[in-house]
Amino acid sequence: MLSKKYLTLSLLALLACQSEKTRTEIASTEKTQAWVSLPAPTGEVSKVWVADLGDGRYKNPIINADYSDPDVCRVGDDYFMTSSSFNVVPGLQVLHSKDLVNWKIIGYALDRLPPFEHFSRPQHGNGVWAPAIRYHEGEFYIYWGDPDFGIYMVKTKNPAGQWEAPVLVKEGKGLIDSCPFWDEDGQAYLVHGWAGSRAGIKSVLTINRMNPEGTKVLDEGVMVFDGHDAHPTVEGPKFYKRYGYYYIFAPAGGVSTGWQLVLRSKNIYGPYEEKIVLDQGKTSINGPHQGAWIDTPDGKEHWFMHFQDVEAYGRIVHLQPMKWVNDWPVIGEDTDGDGKGQPVLVHQKPDVGKTSPVVTP
Repeated sequence: MLSKKYLTLSLLALLACQSEKTRTEIASTEKTQAWVSLPAPTGEVSKVWVADLGDGRYKNPIINADYSDPDVCRVGDDYFMTSSSFNVVPGLQVLHSKDLVNWKIIGYALDRLPPFEHFSRPQHGNGVWAPAIRYHEGEFYIYWGDPDFGIYMVKTKNPAGQWEAPVLVKEGKGLIDSCPFWDEDGQAYLVHGWAGSRAGIKSVLTINRMNPEGTKVLDEGVMVFDGHDAHPTVEGPKFYKRYGYYYIFAPAGGVSTGWQLVLRSKNIYGPYEEKIVLDQGKTSINGPHQGAWIDTPDGKEHWFMHFQDVEAYGRIVHLQPMKWVNDWPVIGEDTDGDGKGQPVLVHQKPDVGKTSPVVTP
């Protein structure tokens, strides 16, 4: 059950996510929103795994539990995370953190999965795939692809409270891993991947225009990247903009063995340059990919959260330092200076200006 303190404080605030407006480096379409910072999460601490080492450092994984395909956004000094929940309800869990290391579940965005009759029967592995959490004009949005029915969206003004009923933004089979983006001119876009098991195609990314409300697509979409030659199974795209470049962060190469790809272009429809910015390297962290770029409140530090597939134990969550070199992100530690990093196991915690209590979800 959620604490009364969280529910009360969250009702007082219009919280905002990282999207473009909260980051000084990223072009913005948003107006400044009033908000009240949440207190640092407190609660139980796992007796099995604690990422916070208590000396200013953390160890990976930061969440040693199954949180597949994580995405994170920030407002001020508050971070919010969601992840794939597949057929499980309540679904689309919402977690809160102050430092990207200590996390607590504060709510869920999905009470039931549509279509209700279909999900009245067990549907293991179906349902919510690779959600994206964003903020736009006073409301939080979570988009996800259901491989059998299409791309859905839920929204709210209070991430710890009740979310609105799902809206089917784009109907179709094989549409997965969706992420919205609102540009400076007010135009709205949606990038998504494809599930070969349903659509008959995969390893490509498509961008659609959306209406300003983000409730429906306006066209058939444009394929902006084909990964068949060098980046098979490219999926899970996340959309950003920085210094005039459009960036798509996307994993490729498969769940357990893949790498983190980043695409960039001055035109939203491309052509996109491509670069691998993170892979296993010489570490034991297989398939370090698919997640979120976030920064600290002062914009001085950049971080990347991703999952690692550990078979029967699920997909656990790691946190990597990130820096920008020649307008490309470098994630983890780049030991040979080639612009491609490998995961860190222990690192200094993000400098958020204060120390958070140790808590685990």
